[in-house]
This record gives sequence, structure tokens and C-alpha cells, in this order.
Amino acid sequence: MAYATVDDVKGRITRSLSPKEETVCGNLLDDVAILIDAYNALASADAKKVVSCNAVIRALGNGDTDIPIGATQGSMSALGYSQSWTVGSGGSVGDLYLTRNDKKLLGVGNSIGSYSPVQELVPSVEDE
Repeated sequence: MAYATVDDVKGRITRSLSPKEETVCGNLLDDVAILIDAYNALASADAKKVVSCNAVIRALGNGDTDIPIGATQGSMSALGYSQSWTVGSGGSVGDLYLTRNDKKLLGVGNSIGSYSPVQELVPSVEDE
């Protein structure tokens, strides 16, 4: 179940989508819903909608061939025809991923904690 529609994405992107891209957009919206639920299925509907649109737009691209969406660093050269970009948050251009801001909107990502899988094997004070 997607948290946003193709029309929601079209309203936020700076270019037109082809009919094939609209189909891909719908499929990506279904896929990103799974990612969102893996992080926080209890997030607000508004947060899920914004994160869905953001992730799909990053995956589709904005039509700007010079600077990829999500790039955190870049360099260009002129006569040597060289171009280099670094995409942040562990994603890559064309990939479906959630950024640090997306995770913050979903209410996750800033917690510190730990879990020990052997903790269940150690008797607690309450058990004695």
C-alpha cells in the first residue's frame, strides 16, 4: 500500500513524467512504503507521504543531468570532460533510499541504544 500517489510526486517534481515513468513511479511508491514501514510503520500519514515523494523523486531524477539529486559533493572539469559526484546517506543515483532527514521525519535515526542477544540467556534478578 503506497503512502503517496503518482499525482503527489508529479506535483513536487520540476519536470514532466512520461507514461512509462508514471508506471515506474507507481511501482516505486509501493516499494518505498515497505522501506518506510521497516523504519517506522507508526509514523504520521503526512510524514509517510513526504518521505515517499522525496525518495521516489531521488530515484527518478529531476531531469538535471549536471547535478544528481542527493549529491553532497561534486567536481567538474572543462576540456578533460571529467565529472565526479558523491551521493550522501548511503544511496546512489537511481536508487531508492531514505536520507537522514527522511528518517528524522519518520521519527527514527537519532536514538542511541544497544541490544545484547545473550541478555535473554542470563538470569535476571527478578527470576531469582
